[in-house]
Amino acid sequence: MSIGAFNRVDTAPGSAFFKMDKINKYYQMGEEQAHILKDIDLSLDEGEFLSVLGPSGSGKSTLMNIIGCLDVANSGRYTLRGQEIEDLTEAELARIRSREIGFIFQNSQLLPRLTAQKNVELPLIYAGVTPSERKRRAREMLERVGLSDRMGHTPNQLSGGQQQRVAIARALVGNPTLLLADEPTGALDQKTGRQVMALFKELNDEGRTIIMITHDMNIAKNARRVVHIIDGELTEGGNVNDA
Repeated sequence: MSIGAFNRVDTAPGSAFFKMDKINKYYQMGEEQAHILKDIDLSLDEGEFLSVLGPSGSGKSTLMNIIGCLDVANSGRYTLRGQEIEDLTEAELARIRSREIGFIFQNSQLLPRLTAQKNVELPLIYAGVTPSERKRRAREMLERVGLSDRMGHTPNQLSGGQQQRVAIARALVGNPTLLLADEPTGALDQKTGRQVMALFKELNDEGRTIIMITHDMNIAKNARRVVHIIDGELTEGGNVNDA
């Protein structure tokens, strides 16, 4: 079963779906300044699958937060689908997070007392979708990730890999233009991690734009393109054969 139609990017011809120019992020710690991101330049076309590869403390989590509109840079320019992010209000940032970005985290962050279906429905509740439509879309997404027989199960009745697939369904149900995955296989065994990566590749083949944050070279190579971040500085790794 395919995911079906989703929002297409309406950026101007030749413009990037996603673009960062000279992004800097720093924190003031007393009299000292901790410079976390340093002149980050990064652009992405619609339909790309990009890995951001870096060790702990490299700045990749901070970069993810800025990409996901959970934080803003101190300087530089970030545009998503032609929308400049830096000057938006918190309400406008929240609207972009809910409409444009699907988040997938290392730990699935499912609500323990809710069934798989109810967990997937949550973003649609916040979006004001009717109960019948929420139910239909949640069931469709769970079928898409191979969990049609687990819709009524709570997280403690699911394996780690099944929980992560529920999280992926939840990220997809709002029809986002960008999937942002932070260490999506970090809590999984190798076999289950490969299954999750296979699903990511299927989604990308269907046209989904994906950015994946990881410290694992083997996981990063599942993407079509890899960039490296070390000490807050980003370098292109080229295609997966160059990573």
